Amino acid sequence: MVTKNIDQPSVLSFSNTEDAFAYKSNNELKKARFLFSMMGNRLVLLVGLKLIPLFIRWKIPFVEKIVKNTIFSQFVGGETLEATATLVEKFSQYSVDTVIDYGVEGKDENAAALDAVAEEFIKVIRYAATTTHVRFMSIKATGFIRHKLMELMNSLMGRGEGGLVSRYNKAIQQLDDADKIEWELSAQRFINICKAGYEKGIGVWVDAEETWLQDPVDALTLLMMEKYNREKTIIYNTIQLYRHDRLQFLKESHQWSVANNFRLAVKLVRGAYMEKERQLANANGIPSPIQPNKLSCDNDYNSAVAYCLNNIENISVVVATHNENSTLKAATLMNTMGLSPSDNRVHFAQLMGMSDNITFNLAHRGYNAQKLVPFGPINDVIPYLMRRAQENSSVKGQTGRELSLISKELMRRKASKA
Repeated sequence: MVTKNIDQPSVLSFSNTEDAFAYKSNNELKKARFLFSMMGNRLVLLVGLKLIPLFIRWKIPFVEKIVKNTIFSQFVGGETLEATATLVEKFSQYSVDTVIDYGVEGKDENAAALDAVAEEFIKVIRYAATTTHVRFMSIKATGFIRHKLMELMNSLMGRGEGGLVSRYNKAIQQLDDADKIEWELSAQRFINICKAGYEKGIGVWVDAEETWLQDPVDALTLLMMEKYNREKTIIYNTIQLYRHDRLQFLKESHQWSVANNFRLAVKLVRGAYMEKERQLANANGIPSPIQPNKLSCDNDYNSAVAYCLNNIENISVVVATHNENSTLKAATLMNTMGLSPSDNRVHFAQLMGMSDNITFNLAHRGYNAQKLVPFGPINDVIPYLMRRAQENSSVKGQTGRELSLISKELMRRKASKA
């Protein structure tokens, strides 16, 4: 176990590559360098985004092998839950906890298939309860709720008046009998997962969706918080600050939690659907839900972090970002407020395969640092993988930063042997 150093934020730095990549071998670093170099090539990326999902669907063997040895191994913990155990143990040696995510999404299958996905999430919770190094797991509602049904619910909620939960209840009453029965079964899957998390003491991070699916997810998550976030904090909602309305939604959620006497818990992210959201808004001639520019997004993100920390008595927060500036601002504010880096109400998180310089340097200095590790059959995690590739191309400088840090560490290791 690596000993934690409790440093002041003024000396907290994300440039220490020795700590960032201590868990990776030279060969692993070289493979990561090659992968990020390919993602930095716009033409290669565009072709890959179009062809790889098709080739995987067609089960072309050599393509599947290439994907498994490159982008899959960089961003995914394995094809099975059991495969993640090695990573859980490895990360724990550097004081980094693991958040496990069954990386299936966008399912539009029969009830039995959707039930199976929900049961897999519950299986993750049961596994997490066997180790002290997995305090949270992540779920995506589109993995166990039919996509079109969720879209219908979202549409009905958008036509109603009143608060989020009120609009949710009214939307259910507007469903026809068959859809109402299906929605009740779908909501029960959600409830069963949250109940399992509560019973096992494992936090459940509810992932975000596109705007045309988000309202019913938000409503269900708030209702589950009201039920399970009283004696302890279990259910977390994800708020995407690339949307211009989400800072206000955070404040409204807080007001609802205070009024209903439960603890609000949120995971703050910038977002992963920006390109898709803008394209759909343009195609339909409607206002875009996305921030007008990066500065607006950054400002809202940092304001959301500050709002949560300033209301820490009844908000728990996960600062889930690959942005070094936002992370440093959060750590600095914690210090100013006299909050310990290990305060259990504040966590930091980054995705597996990205921003190791943030995660491992935070952990080395005593902060609650998490790596989110998805797993699942390659066919099921392709949408997740394509988002990671696209995210690295669309986030300004992300690929370049990863390449620079990896190259710096390889050079450091070479020099240390000279």
